[in-house]
Amino acid sequence: MTIHQSLAADANSEKAVEQSVYFYQAPVRLWHWGNAFSILTLALTGYFIGSPLPSVPGEASANYLMGHIRFIHFAAAQTLSVLLILRLYWVFVGNVHARQIFYVPMRGRFWKECLHEVRGYMFMARQPKRHVGHNPLARLTMFLMFTLPLFFMVITGFALYSEGAGRDSWEYVLFGWVFSIWPNSQDIHTLHHLGMWVILVFVIIHIYVAVREDIMSRQSVISSIISGERLFKDVED
Repeated sequence: MTIHQSLAADANSEKAVEQSVYFYQAPVRLWHWGNAFSILTLALTGYFIGSPLPSVPGEASANYLMGHIRFIHFAAAQTLSVLLILRLYWVFVGNVHARQIFYVPMRGRFWKECLHEVRGYMFMARQPKRHVGHNPLARLTMFLMFTLPLFFMVITGFALYSEGAGRDSWEYVLFGWVFSIWPNSQDIHTLHHLGMWVILVFVIIHIYVAVREDIMSRQSVISSIISGERLFKDVED
């Protein structure tokens, strides 16, 4: 891990020390923005699939709006799935930060630090601890509200798709076992819909916390997912 340091004098003749750490590797950044685009597309099209638009007048062959919406939904789902497979590959070949959101440490110190972060967000702790990677609370939240739901959405989505593709399709061969857990496919539709809202709530929290950290902490957050570099700023006498 390379750390570049630069010194500059501030208005009070103190030394502002900047440390830059290469955090997000290029594949992780591409996965992040590919996910953002795919999830936005899936949420919009999925909403209309669950609550279809009113019927439109004219010849049925000239009105294929819902068919186009479903096609875009399926294309975005397949893109999301391919990105997830490639991201799993990068868990094993990428740096240590590339695997942080795919598991939760069970050691006691991790949970104590999670509690400290909660107190920090509630303005009950003086100074939040700095972490080169994701802080423990961020890791826990991402794992529970994004990583696990993402797998759940891919699995249930392909299971629902296999209903139309047929029992001889590869989708049913790989994901048909979902119907042995929930024989009524409407239950899977409902859970798939709820999974969308879990991820959307996470996205709202994620954006809020990223902006908050960029403003209140002396480290870059938002620019890091673009450049890959996380900048830590300190002031020395």
